[in-house]
Amino acid sequence: ETTGMGRFPAMQRWSRPLPLLVLGAVTLAGAYEQGEQIVLYANKVGPFANPSELYQFFSLPFCRPKELEEKWLDLGEVLKGDRATKTLYDIRFRQDAQWKSLCRVPLDEQAAAKFKQAIVDDYYFELLLDDLPIWGYVGELETSAGGGANDNSTHFYLFTHLDFSLAYNNDHVIEVNVSADPLQRKDIGNAVGQEVEFTYAVRWQPTDTPYERRMERYAQYSFMPQSFEIHWLSIINSFVLVLLLTGFLAIILMRVLKNDFVRYTRADLEEEEEEEESGWKLVHGDVFRFPPQGSLLCALLGTGAQILALVLALLILALMNTFYPGNRGAIYSAAVLLYALTAGIAGFVSAAAFAHFSGAAQGGRWAWNLVLAACLYPVPFFCVFCFLNTVAISYNSTAALPFGTILIVILLWALVSMPLAVIGGLAGRKWAQRAPFEAPCRTNKIPREIPPIPWYRQAVCQVFMAGFLPFSAIYIELHYIFASVWGHKLYTLYGVLAIASVMLVLVTAFITVSLTYFQLAIEDHRWWWRSLCSGGSTGLFVFAYSVFYYFERSSMFGFMQTSFFFGYMAMMSFAAFAMLGMIGFFSALLFVRRIYRELKCD
Repeated sequence: ETTGMGRFPAMQRWSRPLPLLVLGAVTLAGAYEQGEQIVLYANKVGPFANPSELYQFFSLPFCRPKELEEKWLDLGEVLKGDRATKTLYDIRFRQDAQWKSLCRVPLDEQAAAKFKQAIVDDYYFELLLDDLPIWGYVGELETSAGGGANDNSTHFYLFTHLDFSLAYNNDHVIEVNVSADPLQRKDIGNAVGQEVEFTYAVRWQPTDTPYERRMERYAQYSFMPQSFEIHWLSIINSFVLVLLLTGFLAIILMRVLKNDFVRYTRADLEEEEEEEESGWKLVHGDVFRFPPQGSLLCALLGTGAQILALVLALLILALMNTFYPGNRGAIYSAAVLLYALTAGIAGFVSAAAFAHFSGAAQGGRWAWNLVLAACLYPVPFFCVFCFLNTVAISYNSTAALPFGTILIVILLWALVSMPLAVIGGLAGRKWAQRAPFEAPCRTNKIPREIPPIPWYRQAVCQVFMAGFLPFSAIYIELHYIFASVWGHKLYTLYGVLAIASVMLVLVTAFITVSLTYFQLAIEDHRWWWRSLCSGGSTGLFVFAYSVFYYFERSSMFGFMQTSFFFGYMAMMSFAAFAMLGMIGFFSALLFVRRIYRELKCD
């Protein structure tokens, strides 16, 4: 389920006061005594359409304290772009305030220009009260019919008064609601040289909702029961259709294989001549030949195994309700730490595969393969991050990570991830020595010539077909994930995501096995790289969908947001390619070993 601002669906800016949607967090915040001050933090502002383009709240000329006092944030919150700073609001527990003046801000040309641009770009703000985020708009642009952006008929209304409606239960804050009175707004179109007074009011009311349940109404805010049921029904419908389709294909493939085995067995018994044979049996002397660029192939397998372990661990934590709404930045922190801790899996799988398939268990370029596995994903990701962080710095955005945070992540990779990758690689190499790979058939010294292949059975068409079916299985859920990652929604239906993930793995494995059989049946033995690319091609479809989403489903704009979107989506698509490619390769490997083990090979 997704919940969040949407387009602030509860906001009616002109017909009535402005209810601002609030997202609360269940934290270990302390209890309050009557009259005790509750600190209100200002977190960030930015264009509503650009979720990655974030700025310090006081980059706009709001009421600014003399000395900025920042709230302590954990790693995930910093990665998320949070920069909470103490404000001048004086809010006291269970004490009403009818009207209070916060400050007066003189509007010079620079201040007026900042507010005008923020209103034009539809800026929203985020405040934090007792770890309950409050979202709202900075102002409203009102243009008469036929008026342009710089015409006298355009009004730049700045919201200057906030009404805080707070609910409490005993000594805890339970709910926070804020409304901006449209009657108390300032037209700053021609207000240069004037002063703007920011004011607020506070009203407390009791509630029976216990502190432990204060997140429930926020977690289910934007999904009506009908939408909730439609979401579940759509994913179950996709799951059933995919299972039926793969089941039919599996039956067909098993019947074809059975006929092949009968034919080959009859040929052996009757000692038919070799030229009468055809199909995948003729390439038995070539299917287990280590392919070109095998070290890169094994490194991709290790990277894919690590990302699969990372996704599985995150999904388990999500199902355990670790990433409940309001646990700010928890998924970012978990992803960074788990990626570092799962590096040993990449080293183990890559080194074991390289030693098995290349016969290099006693030597060879295993050290280079290990370094390649440890750096294949982090190094490109770091290069993309450096570019995007430079862009964010040039925009003076809070999306730019501080040097200290970057240093922590680099040290985590150098002191935890790399050593674990080396240890895993050494363990994988030793395991390969104790359990060497035994091919069912002896490999010929000279590769068999591949006959001409029709265009519709060549690599490009096969890879396209391999990615289409798995992508169609997750298309519905992918929309909600994009709305969460690149929007203002929170994803909470992790049970549906688990079903979609299982469906994706099953379909990827089966479609890769099927296409591998069809490839071998036309005497094309180059299945190693083909199976990995076929399984991973869903990642290419994900990136193609991201292009469609950017231009057709979102309102993002500007160089910074575009760079962040396509930069990080390229890395996420690469991660999906490696993970699903690994699943496809090992599924095809098991299939190939099984069918050739049943043959009598010389």
